[in-house]
This record gives sequence, C-alpha cells and structure tokens, in this order.
Amino acid sequence: MFRNLRQLHRRLCPFCLQAGSRPVRTVVYLLMCLSTALGLGFGLSYMALVDRGLFGSFTLGPWVAWTGAGSPEPDPYTRAYVSRSGALQLARAEGIRFVASRDSAGQELDRSCTYRIDGNTPVSSFWTLFAVDRAFRLISREGTALAMNSQRLARTNEGTALVRVGPDLGADNWLEITGEGDFRLVLTLYDSSVFSGFGALVEVLPTILREAC
Repeated sequence: MFRNLRQLHRRLCPFCLQAGSRPVRTVVYLLMCLSTALGLGFGLSYMALVDRGLFGSFTLGPWVAWTGAGSPEPDPYTRAYVSRSGALQLARAEGIRFVASRDSAGQELDRSCTYRIDGNTPVSSFWTLFAVDRAFRLISREGTALAMNSQRLARTNEGTALVRVGPDLGADNWLEITGEGDFRLVLTLYDSSVFSGFGALVEVLPTILREAC
C-alpha cells in the first residue's frame, strides 16, 4: 500500500518527497498537495463564474460582459455563468449586456449609497439600465421606473447621459432602489454593431461614481 502511495505521490507532487521520508510523512505530504490542488481548482472556478470572471468575460472599467453568452456554442465558463446567474441572454444579433457589481473606484455597489452613472454610451439603436440583486431580480422601488432607457433620458448640455441610482428619489434621471446589501447594474445595448470592435468601447462606457452613503 505504501509503495503505491509513494508512486502516486511522486507523480502528483515530486517536489514534496524527500529522500529517507517515512511513509507517514509521505501520506501527509500527499494530502497537502491534493488539498492545495483542490483549493486552487475550486477557487479559480469560482472566480471564473463571478461577475468579474477570469475566463470568457470582457471587462471595460467596472462593466463586465460575457461575449459568448449569445453565441450558438458558448465556452464552458460562459455556459456555467449563464446557468448560475439565471439571467435571460441576448443572441449576438440582438445586442450585448454589461453587468457592474463595483463602482469605478473598485468598491462594491451598496444599496444604501447614491451613485452617479456619467458619460457617453456606445452608439446603439436602444439601450436600457436597471438594478438587480445577486439572483438578477429587479430591486427598483414599487411605483417608480423599473429601468432607464435611451428614449426617456434627459441629457446634459454636453449630450452625455447622467443617471443617479440610490434609495432616495431625486430630480432628473433617477433610478430608485430598495433593500439592503450589494447589487448589480445592468447596461444592455441593443445593437449588433457593438461587436465590430470591443476596444473602441473603452472610452465611451459610462463611469460609476459613488456620491454619498
């Protein structure tokens, strides 16, 4: 038995085995190597499936898009993310969805805070912006607008979009949210032309700035 364990140990973790090691030490080293490998595997898999995933995602500032979500044959990480989020995905010809779980300073979005979404959006025929919880359920306050969109938006004198998101309704473009804890902002662009070059989008996606908490 120990001979088999030592052989397996040499294959899986050759740097752990030392000359003259006792069988018990060998087993301990083997268990340590296996636990480290499992921990790294599960950790990387989890990070790949969260909003700021490692694989299959495209990040522009605080915004993250899973570019393969609407393709006929998405990669395994994208397929797993879609199943985990439970969100309805768009086909490539319909548009692309960006999700933000943090502001432009890298802080997690908090429902008790007020945020300013400021800047231009990529040229598209139509876009929407709404807030959801981790299960992708809308958190807009009942009786208020469920989402902002490009057709009902009052723009600044410079022509940029300025939207505020927070628990207390204010003037101008305001998306009022309810509840406690973190949340996500979802920006959906309904236009296939955005796929012509993701690099050009970097300078036109709006920033997310925390104003008050």
